[in-house]
Amino acid sequence: MKRLLIGILSLMAAMNVQAQQSFLDNQKMFPRVGVAFREKEESIKQEFAKKGIAYPAKQIYIRSFKLDSELEIWVRNNVTDTFQLLKTYRVCSLSGKMGPKRKEGDRQVPEGFYYINDFNPNSSFHLSLGINYPNYSDKILSDPRKPGGDIYIHGSCLTIGCIPLTDDFIEEVYLLAVHAKNNGQDFIPVHVFPVRFGNSRSMDYLGSVSLSDNESQKFWLNLKAAYDYFEKHRKLPVIMVNSQGKYVYTTPQQNGPHLAQGKTASGN
Repeated sequence: MKRLLIGILSLMAAMNVQAQQSFLDNQKMFPRVGVAFREKEESIKQEFAKKGIAYPAKQIYIRSFKLDSELEIWVRNNVTDTFQLLKTYRVCSLSGKMGPKRKEGDRQVPEGFYYINDFNPNSSFHLSLGINYPNYSDKILSDPRKPGGDIYIHGSCLTIGCIPLTDDFIEEVYLLAVHAKNNGQDFIPVHVFPVRFGNSRSMDYLGSVSLSDNESQKFWLNLKAAYDYFEKHRKLPVIMVNSQGKYVYTTPQQNGPHLAQGKTASGN
């Protein structure tokens, strides 16, 4: 009986330690994540110091541009602050073409407004961050039976519909995302645009495509409204989805949530 009691108490103590373990501590237990922190964290701290930003960032925003093959990390430490650009990474490869993902197997990289919904420290592609495709808009506008899924930002520089980075780059992005989640950011926004709308050459290319694709043109104009808002304010609008699958924007409340659940795609 005494041994049984000791065993139960030991198990309870172990469970209590595990419950108290932070998300950050848990992630560091995985070999690839542990190595990333040991090898990358000091250089990232220096990037923050150069820009006068307190490390680590409590909130991050990820913005990616398909044609321009770029992924940006924006950071801030208070919901009332504006976002500051920390770093821009080169996206290794692109599958499919301009335009949103609409069905399984179309090889398309999604376009729209998402958030990180998975941290995979044992990914087949080094490290990976899942995004919540299909979102509410995608579920309305995509193939109702097979819209596709399993879309990630990942390493290994390979892709079929995902956003691939080099292993070095994904380690940095993953590290920043881990810190943000550990600091309470449950919904890390990820906005994927067809092009950088401020780039005239990219816009010219998009215009040539939209001449023969009126539906995509309407969709891109819908996305551009959120891009323009962020460029002006360095904050994210609150993004909702109407019954037709169109994104609808409202001005965020100063102290509102940075990303709500339900039909809200992002905010602040």
